[in-house]
Amino acid sequence: DLEVLATSRERRFRLFASLECEGQLFMTPHDFILAVTTDEPNAHPLSLQFLQKQEETPPAWKGSSKLFRNLKEKGVISYTEYLFLLCILTKPHAGFKIAFNMFDTDGNEMVDKKEFLVLQEIFRKKNERREAKGDEDKRALLRVQLYGLHASPNNVLKTGELISRSYWDTLRRNTSQALFSDLAERADDITNLVSDTTLLVHFFGKKGKAELNFEDFYRFMDNLQTEVLEIEFLSYSNGMNTISEEDFARILLRYTNVENTAVFLDNVRYNMIEEKGITFDEFRSFFQFLNNLEDFAIALNMYNFASRSIGQDEFKRAVYVATGLKLSPHLVNTIFKIFDVDKDDQLSYKEFIGIMKDRLQRGFRGYKTLQRYPTFKSCLKKELHSR
Repeated sequence: DLEVLATSRERRFRLFASLECEGQLFMTPHDFILAVTTDEPNAHPLSLQFLQKQEETPPAWKGSSKLFRNLKEKGVISYTEYLFLLCILTKPHAGFKIAFNMFDTDGNEMVDKKEFLVLQEIFRKKNERREAKGDEDKRALLRVQLYGLHASPNNVLKTGELISRSYWDTLRRNTSQALFSDLAERADDITNLVSDTTLLVHFFGKKGKAELNFEDFYRFMDNLQTEVLEIEFLSYSNGMNTISEEDFARILLRYTNVENTAVFLDNVRYNMIEEKGITFDEFRSFFQFLNNLEDFAIALNMYNFASRSIGQDEFKRAVYVATGLKLSPHLVNTIFKIFDVDKDDQLSYKEFIGIMKDRLQRGFRGYKTLQRYPTFKSCLKKELHSR
């Protein structure tokens, strides 16, 4: 019954969370990795044991791009932290400093545990403002599962703020509006009620007294993006240094609302003259570009205003102007082969941007099941085409 009231993010968190403490659900680091890289969770009973100790959680300065893989089941992640981690996966490196400054409420270029907990209050506030009318008991149970028994009903934000399009926008818009003095008065109570999750121990130490500097914060965000991309890449590379152009297309289309993916996959199968494969460096550079999609869309739209077609040279220039990234000629050619449906070696601006916006949201605009291998029908078509 709670599925009706839950958002797509809440449903996915509830689906993959494997720990429960006093009615509140938590993910392990392994659960989080599965939630952003696979379609279904492992079959497991919900653990009713008390949250595991964070003894193996390293400090922020010892972070790596294998942090979540190394921790596996030895850690806990709350729902608000899950939202925070999802935000990180879609943000450009240029925005990391802005993100850090949003947490650094007192401007001392360090973030402490109390400042970081503003995140929880902001996300909870946004959730309360958009709750639909319904069974109050069920909505209360959902709040317990996501925020715990002790979620404070007191507002931390000023009333009357606009509801932003995303949680990251909410954080950006409302942190400056947060009544931090009110939070500070209740900070000790809030801190005592919040469990020592993996992120809190990683950032602020086992005693919660450490402070987080920008260098460590940047490293954490960069490592998380790299770790998720490595997992996705390695799931297709089979120990090789590259993945096929077709598998690259499958990964791009995985989290989108495209109903007929066969059209795009056929483009790659039949139109790639030379299959070189996509390296991890190319793979990562594409997703770094994708995290700058809004700036790229502005640059690309200028060609539309000038009534100019968008060829590979124009595409590469728009990417570089908007992001500072230089995509390899082979990667750009592969992108064009995937999305050039009418075979004129020109990119459809609206179609490409629309599909990539879906991909950037990682399925929360409509999660799509991934087919790991070509169907018998597509294999038969390819065989007949080659004869």
